[in-house]
Amino acid sequence: MRPLEGRTALVTGGSRGIGAAIAVRLAEDGANVAITYEKSRERAEEVVARIEGLGRKALAIQADSADAAAVTSAVDRTAETLDGLDILVNNAGVFPTGSIGEIGLEDIDRALAVNLRAVIVGVRAAAKHLPDGGRIITIGSTLSERVPRAGMSIYAATKSALSGLTKGIARDLGARGVTAVLVQPGPTDTDMNPANGPRAAAVRAMNALDRHADPADIAATVAHVAGPAGRFITGSAITVDGGSNA
Repeated sequence: MRPLEGRTALVTGGSRGIGAAIAVRLAEDGANVAITYEKSRERAEEVVARIEGLGRKALAIQADSADAAAVTSAVDRTAETLDGLDILVNNAGVFPTGSIGEIGLEDIDRALAVNLRAVIVGVRAAAKHLPDGGRIITIGSTLSERVPRAGMSIYAATKSALSGLTKGIARDLGARGVTAVLVQPGPTDTDMNPANGPRAAAVRAMNALDRHADPADIAATVAHVAGPAGRFITGSAITVDGGSNA
């Protein structure tokens, strides 16, 4: 029997990159999986097809994580359509860049809404659906602990806030056996930070392992925390960065 057999997961921002890798890995481990996407409908449908090809149920929900009502609706729809919700993975995020003196208020507000408020709203909505022993896993960033260059202060701030939020959620829901864990990826080969991009060499130079992570590396850690082996891990931040913050 697979470790997540009979479980249902929702992965926000699951149409590409780390989110897509997490969604597929959870399905490989036996879970039925819903994903949200903002604009990439075709890519979301491709992820759904991969999950269904594994013999699991899948659902793609269009939802802008900056819209609190859309986030709540996605959680409720997952539980209603897939007969419950056992695992919430808060993965959706935006990456605003720019000097603190130059970045616009619109970019700041959207970063706060997507990277932080959507996590709060999603957990708030999921709490009524999660059974005892449920899982809440949030994707943060190593930039919450170390900012290696200029122009990333707002992003780093939103990701830093997730640490305190995760600890608080662990306390709020711990009596029910619900765990809350923050997974912090380092440089990962995605559309946002390609391993063959113009800054790739500089990024690798900061890494003890001299490479970008593959999204599957992050998904493997999420799968571990989501499964039976993760039942006593809560309130913690797990860094998966190849030593970039070492």
